Order: sequence, then structure tokens, then C-alpha cells
Amino acid sequence: MNKLFYIKLAINNIKKNHKTYFPFLMTCILTIAMFYNICSLSSNPNLSRIHGATSMQMLLHLGVYVVALFAIIFLFYTYSFLIKRRKKEFALFNMLGMEKKHISLIIAYETIFISFFSILFGLLIGISLDKFLFMVVGKMFHSSIILKFYISFPTIKTILILFGFLFLFLFLNAIKQITISHPMTLLRSSQMGEKEPKIKWLMAILGLICLAVGYYISLTTTHPLDAILWFFIAVILVIIGTYFLFIAGSIVLLKGLKKSKKYYYQPSHFINVSNMIFRMKQNATGLANICILSTMVLVMISTTVCLWIGIEDICKQRYPREITTLIEQTEEKDDLQAVISTATQLLKKMNLEATNILNYPYVDFISYQQQDTLRADPNDFSNLSDSSNIRTLLITDVDSYNKNMHTNFTLQENEILLYENRLSYDYEKLNLFDYNFTIKQHLNKFMPNGYFASSIMPSYFIVVKDQAILQRIQQLQMSTYQNPSFTLYTYYGFDIDAKNDQILAFYNNFVDELNKLNLNYTIDSRSENRPTLIALYGGFLFIGIFLSILFVMATVLIIYYKQITEGYEDKDRLYLMQKIGMDQKLVKKSIQTQILIVFFLPLLTAILHLVFAFPIISKLLNLLLLTNTKLFILSTLGCVIIFTLIYSLIYLLTARSYYTIVKRPH
Repeated sequence: MNKLFYIKLAINNIKKNHKTYFPFLMTCILTIAMFYNICSLSSNPNLSRIHGATSMQMLLHLGVYVVALFAIIFLFYTYSFLIKRRKKEFALFNMLGMEKKHISLIIAYETIFISFFSILFGLLIGISLDKFLFMVVGKMFHSSIILKFYISFPTIKTILILFGFLFLFLFLNAIKQITISHPMTLLRSSQMGEKEPKIKWLMAILGLICLAVGYYISLTTTHPLDAILWFFIAVILVIIGTYFLFIAGSIVLLKGLKKSKKYYYQPSHFINVSNMIFRMKQNATGLANICILSTMVLVMISTTVCLWIGIEDICKQRYPREITTLIEQTEEKDDLQAVISTATQLLKKMNLEATNILNYPYVDFISYQQQDTLRADPNDFSNLSDSSNIRTLLITDVDSYNKNMHTNFTLQENEILLYENRLSYDYEKLNLFDYNFTIKQHLNKFMPNGYFASSIMPSYFIVVKDQAILQRIQQLQMSTYQNPSFTLYTYYGFDIDAKNDQILAFYNNFVDELNKLNLNYTIDSRSENRPTLIALYGGFLFIGIFLSILFVMATVLIIYYKQITEGYEDKDRLYLMQKIGMDQKLVKKSIQTQILIVFFLPLLTAILHLVFAFPIISKLLNLLLLTNTKLFILSTLGCVIIFTLIYSLIYLLTARSYYTIVKRPH
């Protein structure tokens, strides 16, 4: 035969199967466009010119690999739906005399057309959006850098290689399924898997246990360091539990409904339960996939949006004053007075004024908690496998606390005030070195300290009677660790009521002046470091949005192909029901009930997962300096509402497509 015949046949096949090919083509185009955008942004030389954007580029580089991996898995998974719909057609070609090599040639041409248009339009859309996304990044950083028309040729090369091989593997996988199968097997493939499944009690019980343990971990994890490790363990358990419960638990539920005569022997219920039981193995896996993808979208969007909205709160947590210095106290000279004097002179010279001045001495070190005893012995940390008992201590005197917090506490020799950060202290006594302190009061706020705010370890802030005790604790610390470098520090910071460029100018001049004094100090500026935080959390937001869009596309496509496939499978069955007397209204009601169950069970389960994940995610956000729980709750609720609306829209479109198929006459 003329090769043009196979080309025309491939084009006609794509047109004829547009209901399955067009969604897949659009998904490929959008996936390639998104991959181009994240890859182009991560390597854009203009982005590195924006102050603080280096952190975002590093995160985007990581996002490139994540998006590429998901794109491969996602397109392989959705392409399997498409091939399943075509198997019967290919079997008919084979039975009518067309050899399998000719069928392979048709699939090859179809793959070439799909890959060509996907890459072409994906690149066009990606290149068109690239400048817009760069402008968004520039707006985030308040940058005036203008990007000229830019095409990332290395990214185009990467896309041609990556997606070229991906479409090649999709083609080879389709050929494998077609060539090794007998035509009669292909014809029956759409009916395969309809044998009524048995109840798998072990799988159902294991699923319930996995889900319960995952929820328990989230609800009971209190230590921030433990949250990092246990979060991923909980995620794996919840994923396993979700699959097991959808596959085995759904069968238990449906067979329970079947045994209920009052429920089962109603026309619409009879059809729904029977249909879902006979296809539950395939159905349940799809529902579990939808549930997991929906959960991922909700978690990523709610957390990244919350981090971005709360960026100013986070910035103030890490940098509680515009200018912050940490000064080592020495007996040889008064470094604190030198710093204060330098700041005062420079402020006067630049016609600026310091406000909200913060100034207090403290000593800090790491300890190991054993009930009400805090051990500062370095031997406790030499072979420590359990980090859950490590605490960071910050100790200051009551006069400094009263002066900065405008309070009037008084303490006896053995009394302390205690403020807990990230973890509560549940004892009335606190033993440290040879001191046996009694906790007079638990504080609900403490003097700001950005260095401790950024620590991932739980911290105890201790207020003692006077500086004599403070200095003695410092001496005991030096003696225990046998390290003369441990010393008293003074935290000195202040705000400046001025424009950002004036603050930065003061900061740079202040650093230059302090460097001339040869002091042991550390200095930070909120205005100087804000772009770095924006870049970090902006990078999280970008990756979260990109991955969420991919996950939503995957969810839509899985649902669409699932309902199209089931529509054709149900068509004959429902047609027979109409032949024996069931009217259109009853058929439509039956379909709506079934689709409602199929659609909203994954969504409700995803929301349930999110509710139970909330405690452990909150602790992870605390590690990223977001302590505003109310903001996280509102962000999560907003994301759930928006996602539910999108999900409902998908339901309406899918229900219409499904009903169009099943009501169409033979």
C-alpha cells in the first residue's frame, strides 16, 4: 500500500477519536509549556541580576527535575487510557487483514503528529508566557530590570531530547501491547476486569491501620525535628492506606450495601451498586489516584500561598528590628558602647533616628533534657541518636527583661521566668548545673531574637534574678565545655523610620564603620535580607503552582478518560435496562448518583487527609518561621473552597459527557 494511505488513516483516526486524543494533546502542550517556563526561568541570566533572586533560581532548578519526573509518569499513565480505548479498533484492523506491522506504522504516524504539535505549540505558549512570568518575578522583588524578548535555546534542546524520548517510549509501549496480544484478546479488553471481586479483608484491615497510624503520627508529633522525618513516613502510610481502602474497603462497603435488601432493591441503587462492584478493582485505583492528587494540590497550594501571604510576618520573626547586632562581651573593652556610639553618630550624620531600641545581655548553649534536668555536658551529644531531647537555652536577667518588655517582675535567687519556643516545658522545677530553679511564671512572650527564631530546635528562654547568676552560668558553661570561646552576648537592635534605600545606605555605612573597630560582632538588616526571604518563599510558591497545575491536569484527565471509558462500558448495559422498561428519567438519576459517588468520594477523602495533616504541617511551617496559625487556617479554607468549585465544574462537564454517551442510541 501507498505510505500516504497510512498517513491519511492516522490523521482520520485522530479526528475520529478526538474525544480521547484532544484532551491528551492539550495536556501534552500545557505540560511542555510549563516545563519550558520553569526551565527557562531557572537559567535566565537576567534573573540573577535581581537582588536576592539566587535562592529562587536554586529552587527552580530543583523544580525542573520534579516537573520532568512527574510529566513522564503522568503522560505514561494517561496515555494508557487512550490506548485502551483504541485496542478494539486495532483488533478489527487486524481481523480485516491489516498486518500488525501496518498497525504499528499507523500508531507511529499518530505519535509523530501528536509529538510534533505538542512540542511546537508547547514551545510557542511557553516562549509567549516567559516574559510575563519574568515580569511577575520582577514585581515580587520590586525590580526595575526589563527583560527583552528572550528565547532559551538550551531549554528548547532539553525539551526536544526529553519529550522526544518520552513520545518514543509511549510509541514502543503501545506497540508492545498491540503486537503481543491476540486480536480476540484486544476485542475483549474493554470487558476485562468485570469479574466480581472478592472481599480482601487483609488489605482492608491493613489500609485502615496504615491510615490510622499516619493520622496518629500527625496528631501526636510535637518535636519540630521529628516532624521533618515523620511527615514523610506519615505521607507514605496515608498513600498506602488510601489505595488499600479504596480497593478493598470499597468492595466491603458495596457488598454490604448489596446485602441490605431495603437499599439494594431499588432500581437506581441496584444499577449503581452492581456496576461499581463489577468494575471496582479498576475503578478504585482511579479513585485513589484522584484522591492522592487532590490531596497533593490542597497541601501544596495552601502551604505555599500561606508562606507567601505571611512573608512580612516571617521577615519580622527572623529580623525583629531593621538593624540587629550581636556583640561578644569581653573584659578588655566595652564593645557594646563602641557599637552604640558608632550607630548614634552615623544616625545623626545621616539625619535618621533609631526607634524601638532593643538591648539585653544573654548567654546561650545547647542542652540535653532529662525530665526536669537540663544537662550541658558535651558527652551527652557525642553518640546521640535521639535528637528529640535537645534544647537550645537562652538565659538573661530580670532587669533586662523588665526594661525591654515594660514589666516589673522580681525574682528570688532560686526563681526563674520561662518562655518556651516550639515545645512546652511540663515541670515545676528546672535543674541546670548546680542550680535548682523553681519556675515562678511561664511567660507568653519574650524579647525578640531572630537568631533563635530561625533555629529548628526547641528553645527555652530563661530569666534569672541578676547578671551575677548569668555570669556564673556562663563560667560553668565554659568550664563544662572546656572552651574559652563561650561568652556573654549582647543583642542590640533598633528600627529606622525611613525609606528602604536610606536604611540600606545606613546599613552599609554602619558595617564599614564597625569593621574599622575590629570587634567581634554579627550584624543583620531586615531590608537587606528581605529579598532573600522573598526569593526563597517565592520559589516555593512558583514550584507549588507549577506542580499543582500539573496535578490538576492529571486529575482532570484521569477523571475524563475514566468517565468516557465507563460511559462506553455502561452504554450496552443501560441500553438493555431501557429495553426492559426503565425510562430515561430513571436512567439519568442512576447515572447522576453513580457519578456523584465516584466524583466526590475522592474529594471528601482528600479534605479529610488535609484536616489530619494540619497539625504536622503547622509544625513544618513553624520551622520556616510561619507561626500565624490563623493565616494558615484561612489559606487552607480558601484553597479548599476554590479547589472544590473547580472540582465541581469538572463534575458537571464529565456528567454531561458520560450521559451523552450512554443515552446515545445503538
